[in-house]
Amino acid sequence: MPTSVLCVVGTRPNLIKAGPLMRELRRHPEAFRTRLVHTGQHYDRNLSQLLFEDLGMPEPDLNLGVGSGTHAEQTAKVMIALESTFQSERPDLVVVFGDVNSTMAGAIVAAKLCVKVAHVESGLRSFDRTMPEEINRIVTDHLSDYLFVSERSGLENLSREGIPDAKVFFTGNIMIDSLLATLDVVKQSDVIERLHLSPRQYAVMTLHRPSNVDDRETLAGILQTMRAVAARTPIVFPCHPRTRHNIERFGLGGHLSASLILTEPLGYTDFCRLTYESAFVLTDSGGIQEETTFLKVPCITMRDNTERPVTVTIGSNVMTGNDSARIIAAVDAILGGRAKAASIPELWDGHTAERIVEILKGI
Repeated sequence: MPTSVLCVVGTRPNLIKAGPLMRELRRHPEAFRTRLVHTGQHYDRNLSQLLFEDLGMPEPDLNLGVGSGTHAEQTAKVMIALESTFQSERPDLVVVFGDVNSTMAGAIVAAKLCVKVAHVESGLRSFDRTMPEEINRIVTDHLSDYLFVSERSGLENLSREGIPDAKVFFTGNIMIDSLLATLDVVKQSDVIERLHLSPRQYAVMTLHRPSNVDDRETLAGILQTMRAVAARTPIVFPCHPRTRHNIERFGLGGHLSASLILTEPLGYTDFCRLTYESAFVLTDSGGIQEETTFLKVPCITMRDNTERPVTVTIGSNVMTGNDSARIIAAVDAILGGRAKAASIPELWDGHTAERIVEILKGI
């Protein structure tokens, strides 16, 4: 009998991680019966549906449509919906990805129903428990039976927390599987032409983390800094719905400039092409730190910590927090030809999904 596997996703980053694993699992129908459950945590078309199209993923087998809410509300709604789903589907294994509310909710519900849990992207730690994602990571890892780690810092973190070595597997970064699988398509995107840009003559920014966008003074300071940067090089700013709402709510539209090019959230291929051809990226995201490291594009991360330290130690990432002087200094270094040298981390080679499936065949 094939192992019944439910892959649970809820957000854009989840989909990027799930795509390669779904494809690889479905290459082995004799070993696995695989179904995809989308909780609906991200329900905006630009944040979710475009990913299915760009990654060539089939539509979810089940879409729970939980929508938004506070962290507690959203997590509770996901747990209630998943409990009913798991009871009817009766999976042998639930696979969760990353660090969002749907990740933790899936792990909790599966563990309480005595269903084994696999966590893809285990062991990452920012050591900042004011970040909701950090709580999600810790809870998920301690409930999981199979922990698939993307960088060696994760092995050290899990060992320090007492997770048995027999549960932990260093398999590499599955986001790079998606990037490599779509790179030829990415290069064919016409987004640069649509936005009237020239390669290496612009920057890209993403901004969505609550610590940066939910406080008026902090968000105003970042936008003022971006005005100064945009005076030197145009910045493409695919604006997250949360950030756009707060810019309007706080009356900060006047802090934008003509050289700060606001767009709706972009599809995967368009965004990757923008990143690939950019002079540098400014972000507070986690996954973008990894993609820029692989592409060797300079990255300025507007956070005080990162759960992906390999992007700093050997990658292209520089941490500045949201401090204007540090951001400007990092931009000066890049535009002055002094961007840090970068290497590609171990096992970021496009074969992570294959390694995970080989391990799962043995369960």
